[in-house]
Amino acid sequence: MSGLYLHIPFCRQACHYCDFHFSTVQKSLPDLMGAMRQELRMRAAELPGPTIDTVYFGGGTPSLLPIGELEATFRVIRELFHVSETAEITLEANPDDLDPAALEAWRSLGINRLSVGIQSFHEADLRYMNRVHTAEEALSAVQRARAASFELLTIDLIYGTPGMDDEKWLENLEVLRGLGLDHFSAYSLTVEPRTALDKLIRQRVLHDTDEEQAARQFGLLLDWAEANGFEHYEISNFARPGRYSQHNTAYWFGAPYLGVGPSAHSFDGSIRSAVIRNNHEYIRSIQAGQLPLERESIAPASVFNEYLLTRLRTQWGVPFEDVRARFGSAALKQVMEQLEKVRETGWLESYAGGFRLSRQGKFFADTVAAGFFKDV
Repeated sequence: MSGLYLHIPFCRQACHYCDFHFSTVQKSLPDLMGAMRQELRMRAAELPGPTIDTVYFGGGTPSLLPIGELEATFRVIRELFHVSETAEITLEANPDDLDPAALEAWRSLGINRLSVGIQSFHEADLRYMNRVHTAEEALSAVQRARAASFELLTIDLIYGTPGMDDEKWLENLEVLRGLGLDHFSAYSLTVEPRTALDKLIRQRVLHDTDEEQAARQFGLLLDWAEANGFEHYEISNFARPGRYSQHNTAYWFGAPYLGVGPSAHSFDGSIRSAVIRNNHEYIRSIQAGQLPLERESIAPASVFNEYLLTRLRTQWGVPFEDVRARFGSAALKQVMEQLEKVRETGWLESYAGGFRLSRQGKFFADTVAAGFFKDV
């Protein structure tokens, strides 16, 4: 399985918490999209085969793209690759962009999955995060997408927001239940360095986050998901059985993917590349026929560490035979020895042929994974 990721680095408004690469100035959008199509042509051979199984437009806010830019980009994608008939083609979208005309146009281009950035159904939370949409728009946007026959539909929610008590968090989840979705993502609000949220908290304009609140609401989320038939198939992702995100699941399983656009990353199993995080320099370099990216050959120990980190985040965990087949008997021995050390913490549980995080361990996923790492 191979995937294609396209990073669209434009937003109408900057969310306080976001540390992704984006710009609210869209003057260069046509030139940048042209450069991205040229980058696709320059790098198509990096994927191991001509068929791609997932296409993901992320950002930024891909839903603000003019339809003409999306049409031109899809023409290049289909010119360069064979897009599988069963491919999952995702567009990240803000609620205020989901008008009937856009929904119809997206479906006509082959987009069959929408990932909608709701974050909360409460106005106070949306104002704290500086989201551009309202709570009413959030609800109506999902309803419009359902009416437009987007069966593959997911939304993002954020917990741990100052001012959101447990009751309000559960109210968000109950609104979600009423929408009848098969998939959603939920993230703890984190304060990333050099974001607007970081600055505003340090200036005491906004309240800081509370780790205890976030942990408690994560626990409430796990209880609610189990009671409502959702599998917690990755630390931040929940789905009804068999309704997992194909693109993200492929990433967690180490499948090769090509990422184009400013700040996008790619991985082919041994080499990782990262595109420059500067729109102007990106356009200039591509127009000059140069790829503005850095490539790094990943050391075997790093590949092993990333494998443990990503697999432990999923419900499928780490199969012993897979470790031996990929990394050898010595690596499996190291894993088994560490497993014995961690077993008494209750953070891991065994299943036939492998192990995974227990419910308690999900609160400490990265810490548990780090205990298995090899020195790089």
